This record gives sequence, structure tokens and C-alpha cells, in this order.
Amino acid sequence: VLGPRQVGKTTLVKGICSKKGNFLFLNGDDPSIISVLTNASENQLRQIIGNFKTVFIDEAQRIPTIGITAKIIHDQLKGVRLILSGSSALELANHLNEALTGRKWEHLLYPISWQEFSDYVGFLKAKLNLNTRLIYGMYPEVITAKENAPDVLKQLAGSYLYQDILQYGGIRKPEILQKLLIALALQIGSEVNYNELANTLRIDRNTVENYIHLLEKVFVIFRLNPLSRNVRNELSSGRKIYFYDNGIRNAILGDFKPVEIRNDIGQLWENFIISERMKMNGYSNKIMFSYYWRTYQQQEIDLI
Repeated sequence: VLGPRQVGKTTLVKGICSKKGNFLFLNGDDPSIISVLTNASENQLRQIIGNFKTVFIDEAQRIPTIGITAKIIHDQLKGVRLILSGSSALELANHLNEALTGRKWEHLLYPISWQEFSDYVGFLKAKLNLNTRLIYGMYPEVITAKENAPDVLKQLAGSYLYQDILQYGGIRKPEILQKLLIALALQIGSEVNYNELANTLRIDRNTVENYIHLLEKVFVIFRLNPLSRNVRNELSSGRKIYFYDNGIRNAILGDFKPVEIRNDIGQLWENFIISERMKMNGYSNKIMFSYYWRTYQQQEIDLI
């Protein structure tokens, strides 16, 4: 189970596991758990797991040998269901992909979707709450915090949100990352030019591409590429970048003004609609690709 920090991965998996009976919960943030699971042999794993039939390892990317450990549990401990969660596709994928090829199912958990919100509070209440959600987004703690939503978002949008990049991505200048996020937050709905970003931030284009790739891997942003049919007047080199959550975008800019006095409501609406569409398609398990379309004559379709 992958997804941004604080979207409820641990709560969700614990809830599912508890319905199956007793389960073993192992916290990958705990140094003692990291120690016993790193390079654990089959016999050691049998002792650790005992008679449990369901094992849940949270923040699994913290365990250096999690790929081999998971492979041993899957192959040798028959009848044991293993669930791994992590906030960093960046690091978890590095550990798991080769070791668990053909052995795993992946599920991406997003911030609360509009469908989930509407089903829970009711259609009318959800509709009346729409302007608030455009500003503060759909993180579970933000929805429940209400008056404290700005403070929660400021904490989420701080280094906690992308600490995996700082830890695993080899980034030496986090202030550049912050400036890049601000630049991207201001360009919602517009085509992003990597060369312009590089010049603005006074770094090289490869660094811009690397930082954006890392931000995608920790589920802060996602990109749309242009649809091209090799028609001469279609643009083929641009890309649009959106945030998985409006609230995170606004927290990065430090702007929580109400909808009525904002000059970026079009950007907020576009980001909200496209991110919600991504959630819907993801949860529907649709095999699809998303694009935008624009010509030099400025004919445009935001999402295809």
C-alpha cells in the first residue's frame, strides 16, 4: 500500500487486518524492528511471526533488506498474508521490485476522494462544503481539524511531506526544493518549461527534472504530458504539473484566502477536478493514460 504521508494508510490497513482476527503489526520506524528484520533468516522470521497468519509491516522502506525478507515470508511461510505500506515509492520500489517480481499487488491510497467524502457526509453537505475543500484540500486530518486546518496543512507541507526526498534523494539544498515547489504551485494549468525553471532557480535543467521526478515518487505532484498525433501544429514538448491535493498547494504558497477574494480560483478548480479524476481512475483500476491537448492557436482540452 503506497501513498502520501498522512492519508490514512496505517489506519486503513489496521482496520482491514483487525477484521481478519489477530495480526502482527511491525512498525518500520522502530529501530528495534529494523534491527530484527534486517537480514533475518527463515528460522528467525518463523520465530518472529509465530502463529500469526497476517503480518503488517508499516513504513517498510525503512528496513534495508525488506525485499529479501518479504520474499522469504511469501515463499517459505505458507499461509501467511503479508501487507507492506510505505510513503516513499522511491525507496520501497528500489527494495521490492526485483525481489518480489510476480509476487505482489500494489494499491495507491490517495487523500480522501470527493466520492468518499460525499458518501460519508451526504451529497448536499458535501456540495455546501465545496469551497472549503477547494482551499484546504482532502487530507483526512485536515477535514476533521476544521478550525485548525491551516496549522495542520503547514505541518504537512513542511519538510515532513517530502522528508523521504531529503533522506533518499541525495538533495543537498532543500531551499531549492522549496523554491521549485512554489514555482510549480504558481503554474497550475500552465505548461511548465524546465529550462525556464532552471534559469529562475539558477540550477541546471537536469536538476529540475530530477527534483520533479522525486516529488512525483513521494506523491506530492503528478504530471500530464501532451497528446500528440504528429500533427504539425500540436505542441509536443510541454507538460503540465498538478498537485495531488489543493490544500498542500495552498500551504506551500501560504495562501488560505476564501474563494470569493482569490484570483487563482480557476487554477484551484482545474487542479481539484483533475486530481479527483486521477483518484477515480486509480480506484477503478482502469488501464488508461492521461494527457492534455493544446495547439499553437491555443485550442485546448485540459484532460484527455
